[in-house]
Amino acid sequence: MSDILIVDDERDIRELISDILEDEGFATRLAGNSDDAMAAINTEPPALMILDIWLKDSRMDGIDILKATKRDNPDVPVVIISGHGNIEIAVAAIKQGAYDFIEKPFNIDQLLVVIRRAMETSRLRRENQSLKRRDVTSAEMLGNSAAFRALVGQLDKVTKSNGRVMLTGPGGAGKEVAARYIHANSNRAAAPFVTVNCAGVEPDRMEEVLFGRESADRGIEPGLLEQAHGGVIYFDEVADMPLGTQSKILRVLVDQQFTRVGGNDKVRVDLRVVSSTNKDLEAAINSETFRQELFHRLNVVPIAVPSLEERREDIPLLAEHFIAEFNKSQGLPQRDLSEDAVALMQTMVWPGNVRQLKNLIERVLILGDGAGPIEAKELPGEEEHSEEDGRVVLSGALATLPLREAREAFEREYLLTQINRFGGNISRTANFVGMERSALHRKLKSLGVVTSAKSGVRVAHVDEEAEAAG
Repeated sequence: MSDILIVDDERDIRELISDILEDEGFATRLAGNSDDAMAAINTEPPALMILDIWLKDSRMDGIDILKATKRDNPDVPVVIISGHGNIEIAVAAIKQGAYDFIEKPFNIDQLLVVIRRAMETSRLRRENQSLKRRDVTSAEMLGNSAAFRALVGQLDKVTKSNGRVMLTGPGGAGKEVAARYIHANSNRAAAPFVTVNCAGVEPDRMEEVLFGRESADRGIEPGLLEQAHGGVIYFDEVADMPLGTQSKILRVLVDQQFTRVGGNDKVRVDLRVVSSTNKDLEAAINSETFRQELFHRLNVVPIAVPSLEERREDIPLLAEHFIAEFNKSQGLPQRDLSEDAVALMQTMVWPGNVRQLKNLIERVLILGDGAGPIEAKELPGEEEHSEEDGRVVLSGALATLPLREAREAFEREYLLTQINRFGGNISRTANFVGMERSALHRKLKSLGVVTSAKSGVRVAHVDEEAEAAG
């Protein structure tokens, strides 16, 4: 994409333009008919094309070539020239995506000005798109827990392939960050990453959003699939895609081409597809709200993104990252985390996962009245503790039990929480709770608490068989 393609059926004209441009330091290629022009474009898209509207003895005229070029190579600026120019042709060319229109006989200085402006506009557009792709949700993966390391290990295995990936996990767990990590570490990293928010688009607009549209008055309006050409298209919460659109997306996955709404031309695309869902797609298939064939096309490599509760060890690292991020982006205080705040966050319930943690940190930094360490009393959930005398407020269920049963229930839940907080590590748990490791093992056995592997992570839970026998 470093030269200028000159397409004109008059040999003298194309050679004259070529000589002038080469004297100005540009490299050129020449084509005298539509077949040669399309072959040149398909071999290597030019940096710019100078295109004659009227081409004798050609299958396609200039407008047809313009449409095909803008369909497959939308970043290539096209300058139209014609000896039969009129306002209607100029308007038609501009609507189809031409940068400018020059009538023969043209002034060479005028042509050079238009060419330089077109190439500069194209360069700025590419730079702007590149900046937009960087100024989005981060692709940085943060964590040290076993669950996190297992996730990154799976992601690293798929980055260099072109296989379709299905990311599953609860809302807010970081599925989009995982998708961006795949893109950023793939051979498509310099190409677009385009997100389709399947739950956020009105069903009757989904096809226009995806495929784009063509109309006489507005010309070509590229859709998200076209914008993602050469890169990654990410279907966020794909279970919410309208059923009618699913069949059309299935056809795109098979053919790698589609037709814009209101158009007739086939648009070819080169895409890698990454999808995500927090729903049971097999249940959706059974209820006939999701197409089984589309599921099999998208679910080539399934990867589960763990919830925040499955990676509690990562909470301090993530919290510190968000504090630094809000300090940089919003000027909020750069505060440390106290030990009691870390302990409380690692034992809290996180239905909103990483997104909820990020929102919590932002709220604490905004409402906080100091620059000192964040304390547990600033976090939600700490209101269960009385600040006046340090008493713990009992839940209604616990308060109705006899002392022995209440103590046993408390110990069981307390130790379950602490073990999971430390990623199933008994030694670290024993050190924190102040017990010898052997004594902790005996206590866990008496309470019916066991640990087992889940997705490569040690998780504590109540032994149902022992509980039933007890």
